[in-house]
Amino acid sequence: MNFQEALAYLDEHMSYQKTGRIDSPSVEPITAICSALGDPQLSAPVIHVTGTNGKGSTVQIISRLLAAQGLTVGTYTSPHLEHVTERFKRNGEPITEEELAEQIGAVAEIAPLVGQNPGYFEILTAAAFRWFADIAVDVMVIEVGLLGRWDATNIVESQVAVITNIGMDHNEFAGPSIRDVAQEKSGIVKPGSAVIVGETDPELVDIFRHAGGATTFVRDDDFAILSNSLAVNGRLLDLRTPTTIYTDVFLPLNGAHQGDNAVLALTAVETFFAAPLPEDVVIEGFAEVSMPGRFEVLGRQPLVIVDGAHNSVGADTCASVFFGDFHPDGRRILVVGTTRDALEMLSALRADEFDIVFVATAPTPRAIPAADLAAAAAELGCDHVVAFDDVESACRRATEYADGDDAILVTGSLFTVGAARSTLQRHAN
Repeated sequence: MNFQEALAYLDEHMSYQKTGRIDSPSVEPITAICSALGDPQLSAPVIHVTGTNGKGSTVQIISRLLAAQGLTVGTYTSPHLEHVTERFKRNGEPITEEELAEQIGAVAEIAPLVGQNPGYFEILTAAAFRWFADIAVDVMVIEVGLLGRWDATNIVESQVAVITNIGMDHNEFAGPSIRDVAQEKSGIVKPGSAVIVGETDPELVDIFRHAGGATTFVRDDDFAILSNSLAVNGRLLDLRTPTTIYTDVFLPLNGAHQGDNAVLALTAVETFFAAPLPEDVVIEGFAEVSMPGRFEVLGRQPLVIVDGAHNSVGADTCASVFFGDFHPDGRRILVVGTTRDALEMLSALRADEFDIVFVATAPTPRAIPAADLAAAAAELGCDHVVAFDDVESACRRATEYADGDDAILVTGSLFTVGAARSTLQRHAN
């Protein structure tokens, strides 16, 4: 199987990505496939990460800290921004197209032999586990795709289970309450897991304390941010873990919320090693962190920022960072495309505080149509709204419209940001 054939095979199995529905959630298909492949998910210890927001950043920080300690790290994340190979990394370097085609080909060959017809995410997850086994990584850092309990990644036996936070997300699969969401995410905890909990709501924390892990560390009780200051191109942090206080640590990510992800990741890695990390390892690991599409600055004149906020909590954080940390002197221009409730997302983004709003249909079958977004923006009280059929057109118009003192924010989903980045990078200064 070559790479184009692998992409075609994936496209044939893209059910949830096209419909937003999962008919019968279960880990049985991937369990059967990975068993036939020799259970590659058990070939190395695992740090498993779930939560409503911050998973991607937390996974990247964990991976960089492990690599700075000298380990070979396999990292699996989702979704990708521009290319499917971004999901699979070895010490920060993506898998090659040829390697990925080989791994997908192996899954495609074995699946019918064990009576399975896996979905898109199951195929990629099995491919990731097999690749990590083939290249003999020392540790796998695995991001949950959806909730936790029946996510395809949840066939690992994690040494460390990390929960970033809990919000009202994917309730169509979890149940109507935030407790239901927490219960589903607690499903990643295994009997031998050390559980690192970034959530602070006592009722929800209690769910994770009783999820069956070997030990539990909780934000504010066992680890905390002591100082979180704005710095040039990032944050300057003082962090307390269960063993150590780390001072004046620079993290090259924008937004105070990244400090939350940093201390969570640092605690997870300390727990994995059962020891504090040397100061030089922490400095090196943090310095190497890069998060394309997460409050990423692509240009300065005008200021051009992309952020993959995909739910109302993330959108609120995005707006807080944009209006709080950057203070643009000129006009504020919003480009937005989303798959979520239009009015809820636009309200969280404070769209009515922008001078002009460009709405676009995100490049996914589950996208909210631009016309519906425009109607929601008008209902919210946005004075100037322009609708586009696609994100690229909206971004081109935004860059043509903007002057040097203006600021463009592109957000609403990772699909939107993935489509926007190449267009914006061609025009950014």
